Amino acid sequence: MSVKFSNQHIYVQFVDDVTGHTLGAVSTRTQRPPEGKVGANVATARWLGAVAAAKAKEVGIDRVVFDRSGARYHGKVKALADAAREGGLRF
Repeated sequence: MSVKFSNQHIYVQFVDDVTGHTLGAVSTRTQRPPEGKVGANVATARWLGAVAAAKAKEVGIDRVVFDRSGARYHGKVKALADAAREGGLRF
């Protein structure tokens, strides 16, 4: 599970490192939070973590390695990871 944050959006990809293929992806560019306000903040990260967990289950993934792309594990990174764990993903 690879996570990337820009100033405005959050991107999550499930990548098979052996074959180099993306198995599934979600982002704030393709999906809008229920409140309609898009931004790379903690609330949106929490929501996208739950959506990412659902997408992973949909494609048959239940265990992931968390690649946070060099970002420190706090704030929105932690919120996204915690929501994905609550959604059933095992890190």
